[in-house]
Amino acid sequence: MRIAIDIDSTLHHYWDQLAEEARRRFGIVLPYDQQLDWGISRLRPEQLHACIAATHCEQSILAAEPYPGAVETVTAWHEAGHFVHITSHRVDDAYEPTTRWLERIGLPYDELYLSFDKVTRCREIGIDVLIDDSPLNLRGAVDAGIVPATLEHPWNADVRDEEDVISGKDWLTLATALEPVLLRD
Repeated sequence: MRIAIDIDSTLHHYWDQLAEEARRRFGIVLPYDQQLDWGISRLRPEQLHACIAATHCEQSILAAEPYPGAVETVTAWHEAGHFVHITSHRVDDAYEPTTRWLERIGLPYDELYLSFDKVTRCREIGIDVLIDDSPLNLRGAVDAGIVPATLEHPWNADVRDEEDVISGKDWLTLATALEPVLLRD
């Protein structure tokens, strides 16, 4: 199987970094459990852009800690012969720090691709499963015939309820839920 895996809020808990940056820069609190949709309306677009840019700098990228079980799960998939495509909505300047972070955490992968159109890239390279937190990408995967999977976050509850999205509260439950799909290879 060919598996694409997002980084922020999929391999590590990105929300804490973003929320801390919003609080520090603008005095705006972004409670995780109140983020019930994909839009972050408490920040103006330019504020959100500034927070994302700050959290995608080298120092922030390298400081991120993976979710428990993420590295072990992806390693097992890679060792079982699955193609692992790491994908993120990060700018090109984040490529090298992201590569160093993946090396630091010991996550094996076959390709790293930074793009704001993940689903198109997934189609181009024949991805079978997309693991992502974004409702837009999960719906796009469904439309493209790609199996969508996600960690459960408040902002993707609607798409998990509406679409046939495989989900788990953590990496262990997600890996267990994906097992039948990955065994079809």
